[in-house]
Amino acid sequence: MTLDPEQLGQSKADLAETLRTLRKRAGLSQVRLAGRCNVSQSKISKIETAEITPSLVDVELILRALGAPEQLVAEVTALARLANTEWQPIRSSWRRGLEKRQAELAGLETESRELRYFLPAMITGLLATPEYIRASLEYSPGDVSKTVARKLSRQAVLYDSTKHFTFLLTEQAARWAVVPPPAMAVQIDHLASLSHLPNVRIGLIPIGTAINRGPMNTFTVYDDRLATVETFTGRTVFRDARDINEHLDVFREYEQKAHFGDTARTLLQEWATLYR
Repeated sequence: MTLDPEQLGQSKADLAETLRTLRKRAGLSQVRLAGRCNVSQSKISKIETAEITPSLVDVELILRALGAPEQLVAEVTALARLANTEWQPIRSSWRRGLEKRQAELAGLETESRELRYFLPAMITGLLATPEYIRASLEYSPGDVSKTVARKLSRQAVLYDSTKHFTFLLTEQAARWAVVPPPAMAVQIDHLASLSHLPNVRIGLIPIGTAINRGPMNTFTVYDDRLATVETFTGRTVFRDARDINEHLDVFREYEQKAHFGDTARTLLQEWATLYR
């Protein structure tokens, strides 16, 4: 299946219409279909009006209850996977205001218990100093003061002991000079300090570590329910369990190669010293 950003969003309406058409073609009411799927009639109604996006499990249950042929099952399942993927262009965030994007991220962090961040290129806002955050937003249009404040306020979530964070950074991410050398030394020291928090694991992958999978994109996995992938022009949000599990597999592969604890702090001290 080709992932065309222009299709994302429209696919939800297409999926709803397809499932509604198939039900009517099978001669079933929403009540009868709900009974066969062991779900409520209201859920079937919300799926058919695109009020909610069904999971792949929901779609498979519905198609099985409708006795859909194998080829049709494959086509509709592909559509369902597309409907569970969302493209969010960065221009949209600029139009709405970057501080609103920060509010959305804070909501995801509040709702999650296990958060995993793979950072191949830069340090994420949760781990950044004010100077680093402001410098990283220089490309953004307008006054970024509110966004800087939002990013800093989000960092309080790191001190919530009910949550567990794992950050994996390549050496490039930790050492990329977003700010002048003295400020970079402070930023790297800040990483070492945060690594002492009992619910925060900061893993480092030094240059020269043998890994046959290239670090293509920054991504975050929230529990096992949602994954986001960052690009220069926006981000893709995955809710399909298969996509989430694939990102978890990639994360675990890198995690096995990373250095944590005192070993990581020794590396950070060396890198900070280079900037001093």
